[in-house]
Amino acid sequence: MEWKNSLTDLFKIDYPIIQAPMLGVTTPEMTAAASNAGSLGSLALGDLPAEKCIELIKDTKKLTNKPFAVNIFLNKIDAITPKLQADYDRTKSFLKNFTQKSGIEADFPLLSEIKLTDYHDQIEVILKENCRIVSFTFGNLDATSISKLKENNVLLIGTCTSVEEAVVLENSGIDIICVQGIEAGGHRGSFLEETIPQIGGMSLLSQVTETVKTPIIYAGGIYNAKTLLAAQLLGANGFQIGSLFLGSAESALQDFEKQRLRNLKENEIVLTKSFSGRYARGIRNAFIEEVESKEFILPYPYQNKLTAELRKASKLAKNPDFVSIWAGQSITDYSEISAGSLIKNLIEEVEKFSTKQQ
Repeated sequence: MEWKNSLTDLFKIDYPIIQAPMLGVTTPEMTAAASNAGSLGSLALGDLPAEKCIELIKDTKKLTNKPFAVNIFLNKIDAITPKLQADYDRTKSFLKNFTQKSGIEADFPLLSEIKLTDYHDQIEVILKENCRIVSFTFGNLDATSISKLKENNVLLIGTCTSVEEAVVLENSGIDIICVQGIEAGGHRGSFLEETIPQIGGMSLLSQVTETVKTPIIYAGGIYNAKTLLAAQLLGANGFQIGSLFLGSAESALQDFEKQRLRNLKENEIVLTKSFSGRYARGIRNAFIEEVESKEFILPYPYQNKLTAELRKASKLAKNPDFVSIWAGQSITDYSEISAGSLIKNLIEEVEKFSTKQQ
């Protein structure tokens, strides 16, 4: 396989493989390991406050001198209204009672205590730290931010889950589009509709590459040579991989979470809004089953902020029934070797498979 293409030139990397930005999983060590292996590491900043973003970016720079991307959330934030306050209090009361019965003590915050992040503050940090590649999800950058970043020679990677969203990103001047198939683990990057498009990745990828001219990264279900080459055949210039790294040495997941992954069955992977208020793909557990059936789900990011302390308490208790373990539909052995070694193994597998097919 010929690895060099428009994306390797743009990113100044050896292989058009992108380690997915997975907030809560990705660490500076994982990002650096991926970049040092010749691919593009991605540092998940999500909706973290500016000072935390600075810390993580600096930590990553200490571990690699290679290019890496930073990823931010562009979610719509609903204003606090009397209805939202009432829904919040009701959901908080339900979650507190439910988790206490299950032996989990969490300090759920008041709505007034929740601190929300303005992504414009993150952009200021990104520019100050001279980050050259920015990916984003849950929305599209405003025109002023796009101009500001481009004036500073920053490459922009937007996320789409439909052809319509891809067109919006291209018309906005976004440099690269990441097409996220329904198979992908973690949060869906949908931003045009409340109801997420449930389009299979291969079908979506083919339609997007036939519609837009912008370079395409594909994300969703890639974990071996066959899946990577299938995405290439359908027009992908780059290949974003996430679940393969969940059990890696640099993953932020704890041992009990990695063990849960290694016992995973295909019928246990579900789409849910229960933990965050946005659809995400992960492992079904007691919390998901209870909350989904009762519909105690606030809009993102309020649900996410409300359940944050619960997830923290559950991690301390090593209880997998109250943590969000996101994973895609392609189940692997979730190896605990380095992310860099996983990438090198994948590259070797692709090259062997390509040679065999010739």
